[in-house]
Amino acid sequence: MPTNPSLDALAIGRCGVDVYPLQTGVGLEEVESFGKFLGGSAANVAVAAARLGNRTGLISGVGGDPFGRYVRAELARLGVDNSAVHIYPELPTPVTFCEIFPPDDFPLYFYRRPVAPDLQVRPDQIDADAVRSTRLFWATVTGLSEEPSRAAHFAAWEARNADGRAPLTVLDLDYRPMFWDSPAAATEQIQRALTQVTVAVGNREECEVAVGERHPSRAADALLDLGVELAIVKQGPRGVLGKTRRSSVTVPPNLVDVVNGLGAGDAFGGSLIHGLLHGWPLEKTLRYANAAGAIVASRLECSTAMPTAAEVAELADRSAEEAVNV
Repeated sequence: MPTNPSLDALAIGRCGVDVYPLQTGVGLEEVESFGKFLGGSAANVAVAAARLGNRTGLISGVGGDPFGRYVRAELARLGVDNSAVHIYPELPTPVTFCEIFPPDDFPLYFYRRPVAPDLQVRPDQIDADAVRSTRLFWATVTGLSEEPSRAAHFAAWEARNADGRAPLTVLDLDYRPMFWDSPAAATEQIQRALTQVTVAVGNREECEVAVGERHPSRAADALLDLGVELAIVKQGPRGVLGKTRRSSVTVPPNLVDVVNGLGAGDAFGGSLIHGLLHGWPLEKTLRYANAAGAIVASRLECSTAMPTAAEVAELADRSAEEAVNV
């Protein structure tokens, strides 16, 4: 259970080890050396938010192996409360390999069988008090793909939403087809989950799976129709759309030399958490989140590449000034 009952943000979802090639532009069969990093979307988002000065924790699972010990230690080193990262001694900790072909091709190879520890978190392992007391609760779609994790997610939302949908309850539409039997199975569970949250964030392809729309404005409207208060649709080179029932904002992307785009979405998520926690205007929140994602896309690794608040502000403010001067 989280040792700090007053966390700013608590995430639930994937964690594991990312094994990244130290040579780019070649397939894994030609790579000669690798780097080992903390990985998993929810873990990376928690690290990104912590790097910006927020108190964060993670609900997840690891195996009882050296990689599991590494994940828990690395989370703590990077400022994330790891006390709700459960250990399942009989399971291996997930490992993910990638290939790096900049600027836009980064194949992923997940090793999460026979079952992934982060999908074994049970409802009775959810600390309801911690979920209720955290200012922001972050969940991802991957956690809905299997039981008992799916039931644990809904148990967490039930605890958090005892008096109605709690503010700052976020669903990352992080859809990975290899984790699901079919897109239709994912759609069913995502739509159930969307009735429990107040913020939804995803790219156009993820929105299409969630609500059947990939056009950014229509996708945002469909998310709002399910009761979400803020819908965020990432559009890659076209920037990002944020929409509420009263306003709509589109923020252009930041142009950087891409090294590895895999961590950009998680950096975006960590900065989004920061903006939401601080009550920033939507335009500033999205501008800073875009900048955070761009910074990590220009670096090799993910978790250890998450930027500081000063780095994000420098790029976001510079980009805004350049846009005004164009």
